[in-house]
Amino acid sequence: MPAAFELTHVSVERSGKALLDDVSWTVGEGERWVVLGPNGAGKTTLLQVIGAMLHPTKGTVEILGDTLGQVAVAELRTRIGHTSTKVADRIPPAESVRDAVLSAAHAVTGRWHEEYDEEDLARAEQILGEWGVSALAGRTFGTLSEGERKRVLIARALMTDPELLLLDEPGAGLDLGAREDLLASLEMLSRADDSPVLVMVSHHVEEIPVGFTHVLLMRDGKVVAQGPLETTLTADNLGVTFGQRIALDRAGGRYAARRAAYGRRADRSHQTGDTA
Repeated sequence: MPAAFELTHVSVERSGKALLDDVSWTVGEGERWVVLGPNGAGKTTLLQVIGAMLHPTKGTVEILGDTLGQVAVAELRTRIGHTSTKVADRIPPAESVRDAVLSAAHAVTGRWHEEYDEEDLARAEQILGEWGVSALAGRTFGTLSEGERKRVLIARALMTDPELLLLDEPGAGLDLGAREDLLASLEMLSRADDSPVLVMVSHHVEEIPVGFTHVLLMRDGKVVAQGPLETTLTADNLGVTFGQRIALDRAGGRYAARRAAYGRRADRSHQTGDTA
């Protein structure tokens, strides 16, 4: 299976600090990855590298068949969808939802003097419908709830039919209902035959959609473990990643994690069969 992207011994250093430290990672076509780790682990920096937004200090990066540093990144970025708070912050609050999605065709935030054809307009309406936000098309971006914003941002990222979709903490700030609605939509996207390669950053195993296939665990800019979700997402690997003992449960393809019990509490839980 050809690689969607490949990082080889990649490091990113800023002001003497290693944000990424000797990261090697290969993602194949058809794979859906979640990147887990605590704050400061290097997750967002990693997405910036594979999104062709940041060049490494060391190592090589191949994205969609092109080598970073040897390709026009502006053209490469049109093949990559990216959602993050930084993208949201660049969209003018007075921009309509329809235009916030449509303007992705020109890789801009905020309509100006660009021209759009009927195909662009039809694609925007299609993607708004697919993500259940058609009713919001005439609303301004600044009036949306956090859950509505997240769905609009993903619709915008899919506007250009990208080959690679990067989701930076799409569940952050959502209440339980909005999070579950988003995860249901991401599950459908992950199972679609024409879906792009997906990479999602999160802090929480509870936010991993059913249908995702692989996991990368990070701490202090380094890879703790990587591989198929079912064999790599373990309590031991999570413990190393987050620096404490973790109990991990799985039901219906979804995961839940909590701090493992200690001492007498652990003994009492074992004796009573309590897993709460």
